[in-house]
Amino acid sequence: MGKNESLKRKGGVVLTAPLPLEGNESDSDYRTPNIIQRILSLLAAVKPGSDLTRLRLPPQFNIPKSQLQVYGESVYCVSSDLLSKCSKEETPLGRMVCVVAWYVSMYRPLPFGVAPYNPVLGETHHVSVGSLNLLVEQVSHHPPVSALHARDDKHNIEMIWCQSPIPKFCGSCIETEVVGKRHLKLLDKHETYTMNSPKLVIRFLPFSSVEWIGNVTIRCQETDLEAQLCYRGNSFWPRPSLHRSIKGKIVRSSTSHIIYEIDGHWDRSVMGKNVATGQQTTIYNAKEALSELKTPVVMDPEAVCRSESSLVWSEVSRAILEKKWDKARECKSEIEEKQREISRERQLKEEEWLPKYFRLFHSQESGWDCIPENNSVAPAPIVVNH
Repeated sequence: MGKNESLKRKGGVVLTAPLPLEGNESDSDYRTPNIIQRILSLLAAVKPGSDLTRLRLPPQFNIPKSQLQVYGESVYCVSSDLLSKCSKEETPLGRMVCVVAWYVSMYRPLPFGVAPYNPVLGETHHVSVGSLNLLVEQVSHHPPVSALHARDDKHNIEMIWCQSPIPKFCGSCIETEVVGKRHLKLLDKHETYTMNSPKLVIRFLPFSSVEWIGNVTIRCQETDLEAQLCYRGNSFWPRPSLHRSIKGKIVRSSTSHIIYEIDGHWDRSVMGKNVATGQQTTIYNAKEALSELKTPVVMDPEAVCRSESSLVWSEVSRAILEKKWDKARECKSEIEEKQREISRERQLKEEEWLPKYFRLFHSQESGWDCIPENNSVAPAPIVVNH
């Protein structure tokens, strides 16, 4: 990709290339600053057990995009059409296998030592790719909670997410637990797949790494099928067989009877085996699914909402891409101070802030949940052209 081809500027919006499969920066104008310098400054700023949701990172620690954009990209930045295949499969097992393959595609290698911006309250990200329209809104700031609604009416698919990242510093690493559930609905099949997320673990010692680790359950009550996946990372010493590996099975929820086995690496390929027939199949190929990802483009600058992530953070992103760190710090501080000012004014007036696109709920038993205000998602002024 030529210089500046990954940076699209129309109507003030700044859109950068999606995170590449390789986890490097070769396809982007963005380059991370010195790693050692960033680690030392971070270790000096936090203590073990610290709640990092309130930590204000300097721009040297930021990739030039918001966390809302990262959530959205995990869904719409896929080369192969894994999502539509979920609704095309004829058998319940076939559909569950496709849902597992699509789920694996959402997880990408992340650059070490940097993170996206923490979204401001009410920030949104609205993108269309083909017949899929996606909208994400930051529905809470403390704690940070993001809600996602996506619809593909051509393929009868709907997604509703409500999730909150909880990062904590653990001495030699940062562990981020993503609480909340994701729902994928195959509307014409009358099936809902409920799933959670693995943890994101950023290790400093003995070797620097970024890994997805933990157990995931994807359950479909209507078909009595359940996928149980384990994302595995390296132990103290690096082992290629464990690095970015995934292992799991598909079972009957009511009996725990194993009908399908899953094994592989989420950044390479994942194999599936039908226990009854012994037939093995490659259910996911990362290179095929995530190569040549396209940067979104603005088709209608006038229709871009003022709360759009790529507009809210545009000046910060420009400064980071140009390595103008003082400018980036100044612009970022302005956004953060403006949010604090609005929050103070709201408290003085005793006004309750309400999301624009979602109704938000919380309970001790179930955690965070949301309902979209509208059944549909409108086509977006920002699109991904395949």
